[in-house]
Amino acid sequence: MNENNWAILHERACRNGEEFYVDPETGWRVFTEVGLRRRGSCCGSGCRHCPYAHEAVPVEERPRPARRSTWMTGAEPPAEPADVLFWSGGKDSYLTWRALQREGQRPIVLLTTFDAASRKIAHQELDIELVARQAEYLGVPLLGVPLHPGEAYEARIAEAARMIPKVARFVFGDLHLEHIRDWRVEAFRELAADLGASLHFPLWGAPYDELMDDLEASGAVCEVSAVTEEARGVVRVGQRFDRAMMTRLPERIDRFGENGEFHTLVKVWAGDGGVLG
Repeated sequence: MNENNWAILHERACRNGEEFYVDPETGWRVFTEVGLRRRGSCCGSGCRHCPYAHEAVPVEERPRPARRSTWMTGAEPPAEPADVLFWSGGKDSYLTWRALQREGQRPIVLLTTFDAASRKIAHQELDIELVARQAEYLGVPLLGVPLHPGEAYEARIAEAARMIPKVARFVFGDLHLEHIRDWRVEAFRELAADLGASLHFPLWGAPYDELMDDLEASGAVCEVSAVTEEARGVVRVGQRFDRAMMTRLPERIDRFGENGEFHTLVKVWAGDGGVLG
């Protein structure tokens, strides 16, 4: 056993019915899920192993302290079957949301994973609080899923998904990278089967010009939020992602940044001209 891995220490303490374990990095005593369940209710402190989805923490404050999966907007999760959209705050997930809106089949729940320490969404370099503001503006429930070192990604998603009353489909904004889609199918096939759900890729194979048409029609502003070394000097953080930028990119850079060359933040224009996101 790796005694420096708090996730393993927590698992062992729970098996032994212990209320605390000692965090190997800080030396602090940490409540286990067993200890917190014995307490009987959420204390509102954002505990690492909170089994109550941080229900005592005000919704607007949850993005900052949450250490376990929790609802991060005031919108209630629907009781009826919902489409669960993996949401990054960028253009692909936003365009996927618009595609689901056009389908109009069922309610939508957003699910976002982020680093528990930095509070950032991987690759996008966006703070989870920013994404919570996006979801509030869109008026949809957002399930935030903090990721901790030593915990399996798929296990964290499975734990979070069971907080949703009924999942109809897990929805992804993949466009054309077959190895990414294949990984998602493999990673979530069993969970989907357990929940009686399916996997859905509404933008798969969509031409970039059509996607840009839809982005322009939405009225949303999209900006570059992160750039890899490959695109540095060609694309800059804060640059507006639009048709002009897309057409100027050299051939070695995917026009939608699908090989990870750059990532984006969608800013949704409010009716008063302000920008959220």
